[in-house]
Amino acid sequence: MLAALAPFADPLAAAFVVGGTTLAILIRTPVAVVARALRAVGAIGRAPFLAEPVLEQIDALGRIAKRHGVMALDKSRIADPDTAAAIAAIVDGAGPGQVEALVRHRVVARAERHLAAAEMWGAVAELAPAFGMVATLVGLVRMFMAMTDPATIGQAMAMALLATLYGAVIAALVGMPIAGRLRARARAEAFERSRLETPLVALARRERPQFREAAE
Repeated sequence: MLAALAPFADPLAAAFVVGGTTLAILIRTPVAVVARALRAVGAIGRAPFLAEPVLEQIDALGRIAKRHGVMALDKSRIADPDTAAAIAAIVDGAGPGQVEALVRHRVVARAERHLAAAEMWGAVAELAPAFGMVATLVGLVRMFMAMTDPATIGQAMAMALLATLYGAVIAALVGMPIAGRLRARARAEAFERSRLETPLVALARRERPQFREAAE
């Protein structure tokens, strides 16, 4: 298998494509976003976020608050960070409008972070073929500069063709698939998290009835 792939290995062409793409990504993308995008690849294989378990916990928290008072929720262990932030706000006396704004802001902020990671991988899909073309031009220049040496001509032509191949493979099998999966996960998670808004706002309204009376 390795012997069959040996003719397609060219370190110089790979350095042009991979190195150029990496450098361009680091120039155009903040390091924090790059790190997040790399970590996001590991999340592709994990189960997507589902709102049902969190909704069940919110319902249980509502029963606890009704029976023991809202301050009892301060001791609850809540794994979901968005729900934990909303419950903490309710315990601190936030009204339904504040809780609604908090939940929506966190949903949008999370979706933006996910989409930023997806955009980085989309940029990889755009840049890799471009740097493959750059390396191809370099290989052609080397070939024309050594027209009297058949061995050098073949080596330069191989680099030119393999650079184009590397760019296309990275775009088609790495950048575009990862970007597509991350965008799909971001949309699905944003929809699921939007389902948390109504019960959390209802809990805040129940604990702060004066906000309901003012609204009416």
